[in-house]
Amino acid sequence: MAVQPEGTPCWADAMFSDVEGAKRFYGEVLGWTFGDASSEYGNYTQAFVDDKAVAAIVPPMPGQEGQSQWCLYLASPDAAATAAKIRENGGQVLMEPMKVGDFGTMCLASEPSGAVFGVWQGGVHEGFEATGVPGAYAWAEFFTREPAKADGFLPAVFPYSAQQVDDNNVDFRVFKLGENPVLGRMKMGDEFPPQVPSYVNVYFAVDNCDDAVATATKLGGILRFGPMDSPFGRFAALSDPQGASFSVIDMTATQGEMPSMTDV
Repeated sequence: MAVQPEGTPCWADAMFSDVEGAKRFYGEVLGWTFGDASSEYGNYTQAFVDDKAVAAIVPPMPGQEGQSQWCLYLASPDAAATAAKIRENGGQVLMEPMKVGDFGTMCLASEPSGAVFGVWQGGVHEGFEATGVPGAYAWAEFFTREPAKADGFLPAVFPYSAQQVDDNNVDFRVFKLGENPVLGRMKMGDEFPPQVPSYVNVYFAVDNCDDAVATATKLGGILRFGPMDSPFGRFAALSDPQGASFSVIDMTATQGEMPSMTDV
């Protein structure tokens, strides 16, 4: 697998205090199987679909216990150079670039409105081994109350072009690499409680959105939004039993016409 182009969403992981509980939940909802915990790397445990790596879960380091959340990593050919660009453009580097054995180099950061994301400079681990198939990563969006901050930051750090959806009822922007849409940016409205900070919402593909929601809620997950039909697929937003938010989408169940968009 070739190293991903700069700015491509290339990996996702999350910390869970109850790793076995997370395995049960995502194993049933997304069909994941799990590799052995890597004790050398904090019991980092990869998740697989059809023997292809699609994500990872890890217990928190002592003192780092808190709200579980998914972290999306964006590909970089040089994590140190990307960290410098993040600082130059008003973001914060939360964890300096750190080499993870031969696997690659990681960095954690936040964009100026506060959404946390990762940077991954691939080594032998280049990222997702499958995307867009049931159980694997499908899409991601930066949710923010201050869209101008994210809109200025993301194309300054990564080689994105951008298009704005032509809809007065929703403030949504798509970032592209060449002709390929790779990320969205959604303005958070009043439906989000004020205590909810900016965040990155990761979508995982499923073969039936309603079935995935039913399984998730039966296992203690909370339905936040949907299921809803869209031109991109039928999707729903959920929180798992440990509070990590994510979305599921059946990309085969599309309804309606694609929205018109304007280059910005």
